[in-house]
Amino acid sequence: MSGLERKNGWTLAEFAGDATPDGMQRLLAAARWDADVVRDALARYVAGRLGSDRGVLVADETGFLKAGSCSAGVQRQYTGTAGKITNCQVGVFLAYAVPGGGRALIDRELYVPRCWTQDRERCAAAGIPQETRFATKPQLARAMIGRVLAAGIPFAWFTADEVYGDNGPLREWLESAGVAYVVAVSCDHRVPAGAGRVIRADKLAAKIPAAAWQRVSCGPGSKGDRVYDWALADARPGHDLLIRRSVRSGELAFYRCWAPSPATLVDLVRVAGARWAVEECFAAAKNETALDHYQVRKHTAWYRHVTLAMCAHAWLAVTASAARLPPAGPRGEGGLTAVTCRSGGPPACEQASRPAAADHQPVTGGELACLTVNEIRRLHAIFSRPVHPAVHHLRWSAWRRRHQARARHCHHQRRQPRGPSRPGRPRPSSRPAALPPR
Repeated sequence: MSGLERKNGWTLAEFAGDATPDGMQRLLAAARWDADVVRDALARYVAGRLGSDRGVLVADETGFLKAGSCSAGVQRQYTGTAGKITNCQVGVFLAYAVPGGGRALIDRELYVPRCWTQDRERCAAAGIPQETRFATKPQLARAMIGRVLAAGIPFAWFTADEVYGDNGPLREWLESAGVAYVVAVSCDHRVPAGAGRVIRADKLAAKIPAAAWQRVSCGPGSKGDRVYDWALADARPGHDLLIRRSVRSGELAFYRCWAPSPATLVDLVRVAGARWAVEECFAAAKNETALDHYQVRKHTAWYRHVTLAMCAHAWLAVTASAARLPPAGPRGEGGLTAVTCRSGGPPACEQASRPAAADHQPVTGGELACLTVNEIRRLHAIFSRPVHPAVHHLRWSAWRRRHQARARHCHHQRRQPRGPSRPGRPRPSSRPAALPPR
């Protein structure tokens, strides 16, 4: 949570006052600790501070751009981070969102493509366990939801985008587990139409009469309420197709819905709108807690770095949620019921964040907007910034330049021809060039 531009082993070690990055690198690579145990503790922490029976689990993936081919699970694949097919790793994450704006990442899995799991030597070189088998992104999401159910974390709904909504086995498993869902599906998704017939979702939307559309907000956004036109159509007994239409462009989006007990249109719309929580978590975790700043290749190191970044983001999210006042309206209709700072953060967070209304309402006069994850991270970086003597930074400058010189020499050596040297020309020496004294 420092204010460093890049947060990797080198920069964090210098920031912390270490003489070399060895300690930081050992923390991710060789130290004895279990990232899965920390993940479970993180989920319990978030549930204890933000937990709500109306909580929503949100699954989504994000990409981590890479240049080489040795990092665990890397390959050319599509990622929304770049908006195209590129060389990257993909992580599947599970976010926990509650009414009132609290949201945090609570679980993660590295997507290991089939081409990796079929190459055991490559897996061994990247530290991928021998027992790892190929799993699709919906299967990884299912495993994470199963862990939430086993831990007894309270929630009411699950939502995700088309990658997960179009997966029939995942929807069937959710129903068998009693997990209500509102999942996005593609426009060509087939919906039962009776008598053994099926109809595309977009064709069914065209048959909905004008009077059936209702204009409802799916939650506050950065520029006000996100208002769309919504309609509900029967998909089959106990199932519904929720259709969203843009007020401006008329663009349509579709959601398959199921719940063990009847749900209102407003409830379904609220869950559909909660899907954006995971995108906000990705943005905050990457910008504020270095989720994508890692420089590791091994499977274990990826899990360790990502888990620690999620822990830092969760603390920021809990602190921001605790400092937020309940929005105006009936008690229990979308907000926290307590304003006390439960996160263990500085007492000033409660005094500095007392707006007169919810943060999405107009601000006038001397009112303040609520503390955000970004603002809390900035304050934390300012008040906790260590001060080191100039000689510490000069030593680090010399260390970086020494390492860069050694790396440059090795790169040049690898580019030298390996065959016999030409007559009259000595073979390039394999001994490293002289480096500055330590």
